[in-house]
Amino acid sequence: MNEENIDGTNGCSKVRTGTQNEAALLALMEKTGYNMVQENGQRKFGGPPPGWEGPPPPRGCEVFVGKIPRDMYEDELVPVFERAGKIYEFRLMMEFSGENRGYAFVMYTTKEEAQLAIRILNNYEIRPGKFIGVCVSLDNCRLFIGAIPKEKKKEEILDEMKKVTEGVVDVIVYPSATDKTKNRGFAFVEYESHRAAAMARRKLIPGTFQLWGHTIQVDWADPEKEVDEETMQRVKVLYVRNLMISTTEETIKAEFNKFKPGAVERVKKLRDYAFVHFFNREDAVAAMSVMNGKCIDGASIEVTLAKPVNKENTWRQHLNGQISPNSENLIVFANKEESHPKTLGKPPTLPTRLNGQHSPSPPEIERCTYPFFPGTKLTPISMYSLKSNHFNSAVMHLDYYCNKNNWAPPEYYLYSTTSQDGKVLLVYKIVIPAIANGSQSYFMPDKLCTTLEDAKELAAQFTLLHLDREHNLFSLDLCRRIWRK
Repeated sequence: MNEENIDGTNGCSKVRTGTQNEAALLALMEKTGYNMVQENGQRKFGGPPPGWEGPPPPRGCEVFVGKIPRDMYEDELVPVFERAGKIYEFRLMMEFSGENRGYAFVMYTTKEEAQLAIRILNNYEIRPGKFIGVCVSLDNCRLFIGAIPKEKKKEEILDEMKKVTEGVVDVIVYPSATDKTKNRGFAFVEYESHRAAAMARRKLIPGTFQLWGHTIQVDWADPEKEVDEETMQRVKVLYVRNLMISTTEETIKAEFNKFKPGAVERVKKLRDYAFVHFFNREDAVAAMSVMNGKCIDGASIEVTLAKPVNKENTWRQHLNGQISPNSENLIVFANKEESHPKTLGKPPTLPTRLNGQHSPSPPEIERCTYPFFPGTKLTPISMYSLKSNHFNSAVMHLDYYCNKNNWAPPEYYLYSTTSQDGKVLLVYKIVIPAIANGSQSYFMPDKLCTTLEDAKELAAQFTLLHLDREHNLFSLDLCRRIWRK
C-alpha cells in the first residue's frame, strides 16, 4: 500500500488511532495477498486479485454498498463481503480527511456471487444499529441527448456525435408518435465504456455546447432494469413500439394472430406502443421473430419481449432508499413530443384495474404551478371526479380507490414505540372495512418512522402493494406514480 494510503488513514477513526488503522490494513493485505492503491478519491483493494488471468468480470458482477459507517474500513468490510464469494475488486470512496464517504463498490468474479451478496447482505447489521444497503451496480455507458432538431435522421446524429465525442458505438433514435418522418427531439448515445461516456458528458454538460446551431441537453440515461434470465424465460407478453396513434387494438390483435389464429389473448395499446399478451410463450417468441420490423398501418414496428417487474422487491427496494423512483420507467409528460424521457427501455406498465376491468391510463399530469390571474373562473369539484394521475401521495390514492370501489374510507390507527436512543417511532395500522373479514384484517408495514406524515404515507404504500397482490386492484404503474415525489 502506498504512502498516500497510509497517511489517508491517520486520525480517521474516533476509536482506532492512525497507527492501528495502518496496521489493520497492512495485515489484511498480507493475509489476502491483494494490493491496495488510493487514487482519485477512492481506495482500490484488488482489481485484479492475486493470480487472476484473463479479462475483468463481465457487466453485472458489481454491487453498490451504501450507509457504511464513516469510520469503517477494508479490514472490517472485506471479510463481510467475502461471505458471498471471491472479491475481484473492492473500491471504498474516501474523503480528503481520511474518513470514508459512506459508500463502496464491490466487484465479484461472477454474477451469481453478486446476486448472493445482495440477498444476504442488503439490510445487514454491520454494527449495532447500523444497517448497510446493497444493490446491483451497473456501469452506465449511455447518455441522453435532448433538444435535437426533429428533422435529423439517425445517421446524421451518429455522425455528428462521433465528430464531437470519442468512443461512440451507437445512437438510438425514436420516431415521433404523430409524424414518423421526424424524431422525438432526443436520442440515446451508447459509448464503448463508462469512462468514454463520462468524458463525453464532461465535454457536453456545460450547457453551451451546440449541435446544428441548437444548445443541447445532456445527462446520464437512466439504466434499464435488468431481469434475470429465468424470469425472462417465462414471459409471454410482447412489447410493440413505434405504432401509429391511429392504429387500434383490434388491428394489432388481427396482425399478430395472422401467423397463428387464436394465439393472442389480448392487446393493450397506449399511445404509440402496446402490450400483446399470448396464451403460450412459444407463440409469443415465434410472433416476435415474425413481426419485428413488419409494417402496420404504414409504420415499421419494433417487437421485443416485455420485461416484467418484481413488484414486491421493487417496492421494498424503494422503501429502503436503494433505487430512484423513476429509474426504470419512461417519464411521461403532458406534452410528450416536446419533453424528453431519459430512460431507454420498458414504458409504463399496464393501466390500473378496478373491479376487474381495465381502464385507460391517461398521461401523467405535469407537476408545476401556473399563475392565478384575478377574474379566473373557478368551478367547485369533488376529488373523486378527478383521475388517479392527479394524485401524488399514497394516502390520497388509497382513499380514491376505496371510493371508486364503493368501499368505506380506510381507517388509520396510530401506534408508537421508543428507540434505543430515546426517539419516538411511529407506525400506522390500516383497516379497510370492506375487506376486513377477508384474507387479511389489517395492513401494517414492517418499518417505523420518526414523523407522522412519513408513517401514514408508508402505511398507505404498504397497503396499496398488498391490495395489488391480493385483490388485483392496482397496477405497478400506480405505485410508480406514487414514488415520483
